[in-house]
Amino acid sequence: MKIKMRILGIDYGEARVGIAITDPLKITAQGLETIQRNGSDKVILKRLDEILEQYEIDTIVVGMPLHMNGTLSERAKITEEFIHKLKCKYNKLKIDFIDERLTTVEAHKTMNFLDVNKNKKRNIVDTISAMYILETYLNKNQ
Repeated sequence: MKIKMRILGIDYGEARVGIAITDPLKITAQGLETIQRNGSDKVILKRLDEILEQYEIDTIVVGMPLHMNGTLSERAKITEEFIHKLKCKYNKLKIDFIDERLTTVEAHKTMNFLDVNKNKKRNIVDTISAMYILETYLNKNQ
């Protein structure tokens, strides 16, 4: 029996990192969690190790925060460094990125529509953004 592989989506932020994952058929994206960075990628990489042990993952997609005109933002340069770390550490996996412009805006719209308590918004906005990143990737690659 062939093992179904999943895709992991990452919204890499300065303070928090949102994580989303596909179902085994790679049709839908579900929010997994938000990781507090605490100023270090080590926290994220350690948690990714645990997630990769728990799920069969063949691809990691990271949102690339470009300026509205498509040029690299300062944050995008930092994100590129993080992607480089992922490629070195998880060299057996496909590591990709996708334009994430407006995913945070969409996440806030979704939370407003669902009337999410403003105190909870900060904790879930990154996870929802990771879901949008993953959905964008799935739509582009199907």
